[in-house]
Amino acid sequence: MTVLMWLGIALGVLVVVAIGLRVVGTARWAALVRTHTSLLESGNVGAQGRFPAPARFDAHELEGLPAPVQRYFRTVLTDGQPIIAGATIEMTGTINMSATAEQWKPFTSRQRVVTRRPGFLWNAQVDMFPGVPAHVEDSYIAGNGSLYAKLFGLFTVANSHGDGEIARGEFMRYFAESPWYPTALLPSQGVRWEAVDDASANATIVDGPISLTLLFRFNNAGLIASVRAEARGAGVGKDGDMLMLPWDCGLSDYRPLDGMLIPMAGEAAWVQPEGRKAYFHGTVKKLSYQWAPRGPA
Repeated sequence: MTVLMWLGIALGVLVVVAIGLRVVGTARWAALVRTHTSLLESGNVGAQGRFPAPARFDAHELEGLPAPVQRYFRTVLTDGQPIIAGATIEMTGTINMSATAEQWKPFTSRQRVVTRRPGFLWNAQVDMFPGVPAHVEDSYIAGNGSLYAKLFGLFTVANSHGDGEIARGEFMRYFAESPWYPTALLPSQGVRWEAVDDASANATIVDGPISLTLLFRFNNAGLIASVRAEARGAGVGKDGDMLMLPWDCGLSDYRPLDGMLIPMAGEAAWVQPEGRKAYFHGTVKKLSYQWAPRGPA
C-alpha cells in the first residue's frame, strides 16, 4: 500500500471513531440533562404554595415602589398580564473560553427556567474545534448550583456542584436574567425593591439560606439596561480560594412578546481591575412561556 492509502485508512478510522464518540456522548449527555430537568420541574411543582401569588399582574402592587421600578413594570407589562411560571429559552451566541486571552467559541443552547422555587438549567453545546463539541450544563436546582462540561458529552473538563458560593453564583444568574421572565421581579413574587437613584434600584430575593441583592440599572426608555453584582465567584484564585469579582450583565434589543417587552440580546462580563471584560454574548432565537394556573373562582 502507498503512504497516501494508509493515510486515507487512518483518517477514515478517525472519522468513524469521532462519529461513534458523538453518538454515544450525545445520548449519555441527554440522559443526564433529562434527570436534572426532572429535578428542576419537581422542585417547581413542590413549591406551588411558596407565595400566595396571583395568577395575573395587578398594577396596584406597584404602589410604593421606587420610581424607575414602577416605570419599568408599566413599560414591559400590561395590567392583567399572566404571571410566568416557567420559560424555555433557545439562544445562539459566542463565549470566551479563556480568562486571559480571546478564545471565543460559538454555542447553541436551550434553557429551562422555573419561578415558583427559582431555578434554571442551561444546556449548551460549544463548538471547541471543528467536529469537537463540548456539552455544558449550568444550573440552579433546589438551592444547589452546578457547572458540568464534557467533551463529546463523555470526557469531563469541569465538574462543580453544591451549595455555598457555587449555589450563590448560579442563583445570581437566575436573578440577573429575570428580565426574560419579568413577572418574577414583582413584589408578589418575593422580590423587595429599594431606591438608589432616578435610574437604578437594588432588588433582593431570597431562596432558602441564600439572600441576594443586585443593582438594576434602567435606561431612558424605562427598560432594564444592566444588572450588577458587587461580588460573584469567578473561579479559583492563586491561593486556592474562590476569586470574587464584580459581575455585570447587559440587556438590549427589547421586543414585544406575549404582551410584554423582552430583551432579545444579553451580555455577561467580569469587572476586573483593568476594566470590564465580556465573556458571553447571546441572542434569543425562541422564547416560550408557561403561565401560573388560575385559582378557584
